[in-house]
Amino acid sequence: MREHDTDKPNIIVILSDDQGAWAMGCAGNKEIRTPNLDRLAAEGMRYSSFFCTSPVCSPARASLLTGRMPSQHGVHDWIREGNVGENAIEYLQGQTSYTEVLANHDYNCGISGKWHLGDSINPQKGLTHWYTHQSGGGYYYNAPMIREGELVTESGYLTDVITDDALNFLDKQKHEEPFYLSVHYTSPHTPWIDSHPQEIVDSYDDCLFESCPQEPLHPWQLRNEPYWDNRKENLKGYYAAVTAMDQNIGRIIDKLEEMGVREQTLICFLSDNGFNCGHHGIWGKGNGTFPLNMFDTSVKVPAIFSQPGRIPQGQVCDELVSGYDFMPTILEYAGLHHPVMDNLPGRSFLPLLLGKEKNVHDHVVIYDEYGPVRMIRTREWKYIHRYPYGPHELYHVAIDPDEKNNVFDDPACSEIRMEMKSKLENWFVHYVDPALDGTHEAVYGLGQLNLAGPAGKGTKAYAEFE
Repeated sequence: MREHDTDKPNIIVILSDDQGAWAMGCAGNKEIRTPNLDRLAAEGMRYSSFFCTSPVCSPARASLLTGRMPSQHGVHDWIREGNVGENAIEYLQGQTSYTEVLANHDYNCGISGKWHLGDSINPQKGLTHWYTHQSGGGYYYNAPMIREGELVTESGYLTDVITDDALNFLDKQKHEEPFYLSVHYTSPHTPWIDSHPQEIVDSYDDCLFESCPQEPLHPWQLRNEPYWDNRKENLKGYYAAVTAMDQNIGRIIDKLEEMGVREQTLICFLSDNGFNCGHHGIWGKGNGTFPLNMFDTSVKVPAIFSQPGRIPQGQVCDELVSGYDFMPTILEYAGLHHPVMDNLPGRSFLPLLLGKEKNVHDHVVIYDEYGPVRMIRTREWKYIHRYPYGPHELYHVAIDPDEKNNVFDDPACSEIRMEMKSKLENWFVHYVDPALDGTHEAVYGLGQLNLAGPAGKGTKAYAEFE
């Protein structure tokens, strides 16, 4: 491959599905095997406090892509309907994505894997190579995919199949223009039992899973989750899904090295949202409970950025950063700007990424939302407000990092509670599109059926809670 303008690096964004920030060896988990993610972290910078914008897949993915909050882009839950067929909906129509900006500046852009933002058939957002899942996930064998606009069924193991397509895309990059590729795995999302390479599953037979403590059942845990009945086998499947994905990530890194473009390529690894495998007595993410939860295990995600020669290697950044910050960072990293960035809720953390800025982000505040549930988090405190009437939560995370003691009703905390609530409301008032305000949507965590707000033409946007 001939070299292109080094001010425009190649970019690969690898996105896992439902991976807890705790589920990597480089994050301190001594039981799960992720040698290639560990290698990527050793060749780059890992963020230990990277937060998603919503603890469920479609809203978080939409925020990564557009830089907007759910109450700006209108995706408030996982997309239940509108993926394929006559009623397919392009949920982000008219909203600028960073991939469109890249495409408009000579990037050859593609996606291999999960889309799950509506209309999975037609290429959009500047992505001309388009190999996507028909919905958002499901079985790992005989998976329903879309190739060249046709509905197909893939008999192979889906994580391998997605990687094969990604490698084929890379094989076609023979010209001077830079490339961008989204590699969106469905791993380690359910199902876990009888769904992953058996030799990897069996390799966890003797694992004690001490890295994944099984706490007493949380009173809010949804009873339709079956994982409590066979925890060991489900944990084996979850860990095997991560390890199988890690093996495939190794294939991508090796391919870049084989092509001679590893040092010209930024690799970003993230998950869409966090996940609990018994943490807090929960199996699931934000919608593993009702009321919907905002525990750190649900909203913190793994995050690694690596480009040898540009990003410092082997460093861990513990500054607070958010999925809102991803779009402005990627575009600034590529030396690009778009006017839409001036009004986004996030900001670029490029100085942190290049090791040029330290210990100046103490003022950073993280905000999350999931329908009518909103969160504000600083290094010291976390406040969760549920509209219209609660229950609400307040945690002193500096001394209670596991969020065991809700001090919302503690009179000694009334001042900080009012301060956090005021900051949360002021921030959302500033950025919310009133027509797409999640506090007005009946979000139960069971999936979005239509467009939010007036565009939904008064139809029910969310599934009934049962």
